Amino acid sequence: MAEAPALIVFLGGLHGGDVESLLAEALAEAALDLLEEAAATGSFARYFLVTDGDALSDRLPEGVIVDRDREGGPFHFGRRLAGLIREHEIERPVYAGAGAAPLLRGSDLAGIARHLSAAASTVVSNNYFSADLVAFTPGEVIHEIDPPDSDNLLPRLLHDQAGLESQALPRSTATQFNIDSPADLAILKLAGGAGPRLSTWLADRDLDVAAYEALMSSIVDPAAEVILAGRVGSQVWSHLEKETACRLRVFSEERGMRAAGRDASGDARSLLAFHLREVGCERFFRELAELGDAACIDTRPLLAHLGVRPSRADRFWSDLGRADKVEEPLLRELTEAAAAAPIPVVLGGHSLIAGGLMLLTDAAWRAEDRRLQT
Repeated sequence: MAEAPALIVFLGGLHGGDVESLLAEALAEAALDLLEEAAATGSFARYFLVTDGDALSDRLPEGVIVDRDREGGPFHFGRRLAGLIREHEIERPVYAGAGAAPLLRGSDLAGIARHLSAAASTVVSNNYFSADLVAFTPGEVIHEIDPPDSDNLLPRLLHDQAGLESQALPRSTATQFNIDSPADLAILKLAGGAGPRLSTWLADRDLDVAAYEALMSSIVDPAAEVILAGRVGSQVWSHLEKETACRLRVFSEERGMRAAGRDASGDARSLLAFHLREVGCERFFRELAELGDAACIDTRPLLAHLGVRPSRADRFWSDLGRADKVEEPLLRELTEAAAAAPIPVVLGGHSLIAGGLMLLTDAAWRAEDRRLQT
């Protein structure tokens, strides 16, 4: 009988200042939740933690194999994953980034394991075009593809280059919400639903959720209009059309930008960025307020179009609305103008206008139900 799937969790790569350390701490808690949820199901034969630190060294479930960074060059996602699969002869790998699935429970993970155990040649992912969780079999086909720099491209390469049948997990808040930025932690603190370790960690952190609460008020208001801008996928848009009471004004631009390398190449183009460049940040948000009552903006296509390459810390601080911490001049100005806009504006990355907005919608209706009951 073939061995049951193996869970492989990657945790690391977030060395830096305070805001990066904040995210690194949260991801360690999320990784621990994920490993403990999976271990409790008994659905996995082996468990691996690929890491560059010791944050969980004394807290891991029994039997987790820790694969630490080795000397000899910079980290490369695809080569590291392929090397692990080869070294441990893993036939059915289930890969997840530490922040990939903080809302998934053991039953969800067990379902993925059962599906993989019953398949002969398949790749399952939470997002075919930009994945954070990827399960596939046979594991050896990882050596037939061009090793990707990041996990985003993995399911497409396994399908296109190794010929695996591709299947997507059902689009839901649990499969689409992931932690990419500290702003995602603020959403999760407000909405709830994380595993026990991360929930305890969040309860002890003072994260500003006021902007998200203002956005939630518009989501459940039939008279309101909410602006969504950035890499808004059609399935997320469809979900929000059904689940929100407000009207939606959507500017969907540069889907798959990062996976296609359009941000790095300078080829990314955004209609909103053209306008921003012409009128400046203050007027941009003043005019945006004429189009809606609240706005949720994925800033990465704007920045890529404008040729702005802020540090990771600057992106994170901007997502949190902390213009005072942002060093890159244009991003600082953009963040200041968003905070001073006539309407609530929430900034972030792809996770904000995908799973983050779905999670906020769920939380908005729960808050509305409580309001109506009082």
